[in-house]
Amino acid sequence: MSERILSEHSAGVALITVDAPDRRNALTLRLSAELVDAIAAAERDENVHAVIVTGTPPAFCAGADLTALGAAKEEGLREIYAGFLAVARCTLPTIAAVGGAAVGAGLNLALAADVRLAGPKARFDARFLQLGLHPGGGMTWMSQRLVGTQQAMAMTLFGEILDAEAAARAGLVLRTVEGDHDELVAAARELARPAVEAPRELVITIKRTMRHTRGLDDHAAAVDAELEPQLTSLDSPEFTARLEALRARIAGR
Repeated sequence: MSERILSEHSAGVALITVDAPDRRNALTLRLSAELVDAIAAAERDENVHAVIVTGTPPAFCAGADLTALGAAKEEGLREIYAGFLAVARCTLPTIAAVGGAAVGAGLNLALAADVRLAGPKARFDARFLQLGLHPGGGMTWMSQRLVGTQQAMAMTLFGEILDAEAAARAGLVLRTVEGDHDELVAAARELARPAVEAPRELVITIKRTMRHTRGLDDHAAAVDAELEPQLTSLDSPEFTARLEALRARIAGR
């Protein structure tokens, strides 16, 4: 029974796949560690501007390996969390391409991405309560921020499972994608294209600013937070070149 994290860097995107289909892509300690390494490698690669995380069909990720989970103490739990937390902390934009069940820690992996796309077989299932297990890895925080307290309560305390359409209505996924796994990944690549075409450092800076301003409750503070990086971008050669290209297009009309 093989299990691995596949990582392919091409066309400005790191496609990271949890590849353990016989276990429905359940996260073992080794897979979690490999996921951490794959995210770090994407961040180091200057040609990568965005990251897509997915799972080999039929599942997205069926959670943490229950054998490892049952034997885990605090250190072991943190090792299991490390994989999806690496996605949550990634400095590059991240997209989860969810083509099947995202359960427990697998739900956390999907929640950790900046944006989620869902295929027709996607399912979002907290499952912690049914296992007699308290949620972990920040699931209660991530879910409430994404879908609000009522929907998060329904999923966590009442076991409500969201299919792709329900997840879209709840705001858990950006949109649904009809078709097979390849079409889902292709849609994620297309979503990533503007970030791929933009200057990498600008993409990283904008994501960092959005993380900061998300925690603010004052418009003026957000203006101040954006001012310095915007001034820096105004002085960049990339902005100058794009402005000149825009002027040339306007002049040519």
